[in-house]
Amino acid sequence: MKKAGLIMIIGSLLLLGLFKFPLWNIMLGAPQYPDPMGMNIYITGIQGVQEFDIQNIDGLNHYIGMQKIPKPEAMWEFEVFPLVIGGMAALGVLLGILGFFGKLNYWWFLSWVLLMTLLGIMGMYDFNAWLTDYGTNLDPKAIMKMTNLDGSPMTYKPPLFGHQKMLNFDVDSYPALGAYLMFAGMLLTLLAFFVGKNEWIKKYKYL
Repeated sequence: MKKAGLIMIIGSLLLLGLFKFPLWNIMLGAPQYPDPMGMNIYITGIQGVQEFDIQNIDGLNHYIGMQKIPKPEAMWEFEVFPLVIGGMAALGVLLGILGFFGKLNYWWFLSWVLLMTLLGIMGMYDFNAWLTDYGTNLDPKAIMKMTNLDGSPMTYKPPLFGHQKMLNFDVDSYPALGAYLMFAGMLLTLLAFFVGKNEWIKKYKYL
């Protein structure tokens, strides 16, 4: 399975792009902010799109009682995620090498894809839980206390995916380059499974 092994190796290595490029991006725009503010979320921490974006977002959030954007050391995810991504990339490369030399069959490639998919779902669930806490766990002593029409406290959870209007802000939340590289890598590893299956059938004449 030489061709399948090479595809598996390339697909796995694309995950390493997450160490360089952001996984997710959240942008906030309003009439009084002609240049939108934004956060790039990496697997190692959160950075502003522009130099002072984090400082400005924290300043606005202070008035409505939202928490400050956490530092890397304040969230265990920023310690665990790099280990998970690095480990999955290394495992994928190892499987690709073993497949290249015919030491395992194509089902191992599919197992890697399924495991990576499960980890991705768990990561998105954790990310959404953080957004929920970030937008709903407000300081009761906040300067501004906004309420809904029914009198209940207003929450400010950013959308996990897509666009949302919050007060006079337009909030957009979408995958960034690192996520697209990861998705591309997973598609390549899935392709490696099908290519490996065809190579296996041609060699052994059975499934």
